[in-house]
Amino acid sequence: MSHSADAGPDRIPAREDGLRRSLSFRDLVVYGLLFIAPMAPVGIFGTLDAKSNGAVALVYVVATVAMAFTAYSYAQMVKVAPQAGSVYAYARVGLGQGPGFIAGWMAMLDYLLIPAVAYLFSGIAMNALVPSVSQWVWTAVAVVVTTGLNLWGVRAAARVGFAVLALEIAVLLVFVVAAVVVLVQDGPVRGWLTPFSGDTAFSLSAVFAAVSVAVLSYLGFDAIASFAEEVTGGSAKVARAVLFCLVLAGTLFIAQTYLAALLSPESSAYLAENPGRQGAAFYDTVDAAAGDWLHNLVAASKAIGAAFAALAGQAAAGRLLFAMARDHRLPRALARTGGGVPRPALTLAAVITLVAAVWAARRDDGLDKLTSVVDIGALTAFTLLHASVIGWFVVRRNGGPVVWWKHLLVPALGALISLAVIYEASTAAQVVGVGWLGVGLVVVATQWGRRDGGRGPDRSDGGDRDVSGTV
Repeated sequence: MSHSADAGPDRIPAREDGLRRSLSFRDLVVYGLLFIAPMAPVGIFGTLDAKSNGAVALVYVVATVAMAFTAYSYAQMVKVAPQAGSVYAYARVGLGQGPGFIAGWMAMLDYLLIPAVAYLFSGIAMNALVPSVSQWVWTAVAVVVTTGLNLWGVRAAARVGFAVLALEIAVLLVFVVAAVVVLVQDGPVRGWLTPFSGDTAFSLSAVFAAVSVAVLSYLGFDAIASFAEEVTGGSAKVARAVLFCLVLAGTLFIAQTYLAALLSPESSAYLAENPGRQGAAFYDTVDAAAGDWLHNLVAASKAIGAAFAALAGQAAAGRLLFAMARDHRLPRALARTGGGVPRPALTLAAVITLVAAVWAARRDDGLDKLTSVVDIGALTAFTLLHASVIGWFVVRRNGGPVVWWKHLLVPALGALISLAVIYEASTAAQVVGVGWLGVGLVVVATQWGRRDGGRGPDRSDGGDRDVSGTV
């Protein structure tokens, strides 16, 4: 195995079993922002506005801070284990083989279903623009096109993704400029500070209730860590990209929801009393402020952006399957590569997301069924990520002297936040999460005693090394 810039006495060396290093810092940020989507709050703006009593911008401030705990844990562990597989690799070295598999297994639920939801959003948006073509057809077309780009190669997909991301940000800037012009000419519908204080009585509990929904906008920034073996310049670049992507996304979310809240033609109380209007609340605001032309522009941008959010998610899912297969936790055939691309793993991820997305597109309740479970896998994996930081630095003491605030306090708070959001999830999502976890535990039980041919949980990865991996 050739050691990269990530290898050294203070970290587990990166593995390079067929993956090609070609991604820059910009490429990593593109993948992260594509997966998150710069205008992610559009679909849930009305729900957050109603839940928070109008303090929707404050909700995203709090949500960004909350997710910063998870981003910081990722930034620490990507330096410890700069490998494909993200949280799967981190939990393996921090907690052991069994928890590592469970972390990857739960993250798999997230990485396979979030792209399916994004493809469905794309199909719904395109069907609204071209009603003569069924939404399931548009959904399938989006899967085929983006899968082709992923199979072409990570660098090629990143280049096309950059163009799409630039388009999304341009549309967002058009909205911002149009909103500012209306505010200068006519003034706000609500008070200037109400997006932070609420347009009715301020309620901290209402804000936190809305935060449990808002954090779903950020799911996907962690996909950046899946490309640790394909980035040029070392794992420190991945750590910076994770943190930068979160801060940039948070800034965009706060800005657009602040402006939308100021111009909203309906009060948060009205939206709370009429939940059927919540989904269209952002578009109603755009219509009232600028007219149909901006409404259609935002809708078209969301259609294209959702497909490429799925592209980034599919790429991350493929690398997770590849990493787990390489370690003999999934069928070995999934660990094969061609031209530096994990094609069998990507193809399997594409087939699963295609089936899920088309199934949902053909059902009236398909979107509700998918969106109700996508967060459980990610949040469970986040919890194990935080536990991995504590396990590596505090319990095993592999990172040198313990820095209590960064190695214990931050990950402990991050784990509590993830568990709190899981607690707030729907009963259906919790049932699916428990069921998926149960299947994973059965798989672990069947593999017990076969850990990498009996070599032990960490030795194949350099687990006996002393690792600092600090940020």
